[in-house]
Amino acid sequence: MTNKYETVFILTPVLSDDQMKEAVGKFKGLLQEQGAELVNEELWGMKKLAYPIEKKSTGFYVMLEFEAEPTVIDKLEVAYRRDERVIRFLTIKQDKFHAAYAEKRRNLKKQA
Repeated sequence: MTNKYETVFILTPVLSDDQMKEAVGKFKGLLQEQGAELVNEELWGMKKLAYPIEKKSTGFYVMLEFEAEPTVIDKLEVAYRRDERVIRFLTIKQDKFHAAYAEKRRNLKKQA
């Protein structure tokens, strides 16, 4: 049984664009290896953090939406913890309301 998930992670701001894209590709590849289906990917870019993390005040924000088995989440979060480029992450399971809102938001983004 697959569930819909959304994960947001923040990468350290000292990375070059190529390094940032490689890190995002690593996590997308991990999800695909585990049989997850990527639904949406958004690179939000460099944003100011609400409070300093590891003496850094900015970070690259990345959001991935995917459908996967619940066991995939543990593997993904272990990969986040082991990668020193990731300074924060959060993964949530979407309920039906969240999934409907996310779909509506994707459709609006396509139209724009």
